[in-house]
Amino acid sequence: MKVQGKMFIWLAVFVLAMAIVYGVWSKEPAGTTALFLGFGLCIMIGYYLAFTARRVDVGAQDNKEADVADDAGEVGFFSPHSWQPLSLGIGGALAFMGVIFGWWLLYFSAPIIMIGLWGWVFEYYRGESQNQ
Repeated sequence: MKVQGKMFIWLAVFVLAMAIVYGVWSKEPAGTTALFLGFGLCIMIGYYLAFTARRVDVGAQDNKEADVADDAGEVGFFSPHSWQPLSLGIGGALAFMGVIFGWWLLYFSAPIIMIGLWGWVFEYYRGESQNQ
């Protein structure tokens, strides 16, 4: 994780330099603000990764002598049969269409998003997948 933290911190330095150069040359506030916000996001992610790297074991990406196989193993648990992302995707699409066509569309999208979130959070608390 040390490598990723350093990469994001250097990316933040680059984005900060570009934000200053862009702001001085263009005198355009929207793009300058977006670049400064991008700098803030990069520095937050870089700090988090650097902060976390001190508390976890050294990964294979931090070892210069490591092979690709050294980083193999279980990545995490991913639900193989979940329908909740589809519900969230449909609800999110309707919500973003509400920005285009009218805010009234959010009345239809909010319940779909809430049902998707509820189902995703409590997916393994009931039914046949309860003990996974």
